[in-house]
Amino acid sequence: MHGHLAVVVDPMQRDGAEWRTLGTAKPKTDTGVPLMTIATDMRDVCCAALELSKTGWVCAFAAPGDSRASVHKMKAGDTERLLGVLNNGKARAERELGRPVEIVLCHEVGYDGFWLARLLMARGIRTIVFDPASFLMPRRGRRAKTDRLDAEGMTRTLRAWLAGNHDAAREVQIPSVEQEDAKRIERERKSLVEERTSLVGRIKGLLALHGIWLTGKRIGQGLKARLNSMKTGDGRPLGPFLRGEIERLLTRYDMICQQIAEVEAERKAALDGSAGQFPKADKVRVLSTLGGVGETTATVLVAEVYHRTFATRRHLASFLGLSPSPYSSGEVERDQGINKAGNKLARQTLVELAWFWLRYQPDSKLSLWWRERFGAKGMRARKVGIVALARKLAIALWRFVEAGVVPEGAALKG
Repeated sequence: MHGHLAVVVDPMQRDGAEWRTLGTAKPKTDTGVPLMTIATDMRDVCCAALELSKTGWVCAFAAPGDSRASVHKMKAGDTERLLGVLNNGKARAERELGRPVEIVLCHEVGYDGFWLARLLMARGIRTIVFDPASFLMPRRGRRAKTDRLDAEGMTRTLRAWLAGNHDAAREVQIPSVEQEDAKRIERERKSLVEERTSLVGRIKGLLALHGIWLTGKRIGQGLKARLNSMKTGDGRPLGPFLRGEIERLLTRYDMICQQIAEVEAERKAALDGSAGQFPKADKVRVLSTLGGVGETTATVLVAEVYHRTFATRRHLASFLGLSPSPYSSGEVERDQGINKAGNKLARQTLVELAWFWLRYQPDSKLSLWWRERFGAKGMRARKVGIVALARKLAIALWRFVEAGVVPEGAALKG
């Protein structure tokens, strides 16, 4: 009995006369082999597409040889109804064709994440996820857009991809539950830190409106006690409503600081193995041995990037969105900068780390290269150069955690 095959595709993939392709290097599996590069015999494949929304799903089903797809509407999250539609369509196709067939299902990945793909895998359905940045898009003219048309269009796109047109979309890995959950530690911490920074700015702004200026990035522990004795720039005490608002903001500030401490303690316990299991925790420990690389940065990079295996340095740079985007047409040749199509948090972390690398690893080959090429060329050139340094640093750290190759001239922590 043939199994089902589910493919997750992007909602922007549609038919059109002219197209442009997005994305860069073809993704690889953990073994470095291109994903799903063998064309499928479409004579025994039923193509189905699922258009997802918060309130309803639209499933388009096309049996082998059908020029049009049948469309079925269902309530969002009704997986049993979805499986019923697929099984009924498959049974009908097998009766008409007189031979076994398999189902290939595609749906967009976005708001719903990977849960549906995991559910299908748990039911014995092979699931494939496509990179949303790699799909073709129409270049001109307005197109009609409805859930029905989108679902029908995705079945045609899926059929072309399965037939061997792998430029239509590119496959990526579905992270394991542990890998996806490990990202929450630093993503939550980042969100809390940003919220704390926002509260600090709000409190300072309210006081500055009345001629009171606070310095530093943090709010002192005794600020709440000093509110009653504070005087405005013109010698008045703080108004009761202003004082009440600041007190409530300080209460939220203290709560967020406590939550940040709890997240950091949870991260430490996960890395030590005493509470939960952090995938590739050994890589975090190895990465943290480099000078200038703290536990927070190492955890972000491993959770977001280095838990994967990359075939080449170009695939790593492409995944991070740090690969260059050249423009060459006729006699015009120029560099459009990095494509920014990869992991945003990892990219931001690497750029921040590049500045720290210059401070804490001044004698490394990468730091010397940056200073020689960009150090004396003005602020704009230095900012452009720091992105180039981040790309080189990402590759150097990858080689360090995978093969133990210490970046040339870099010092390890004592």
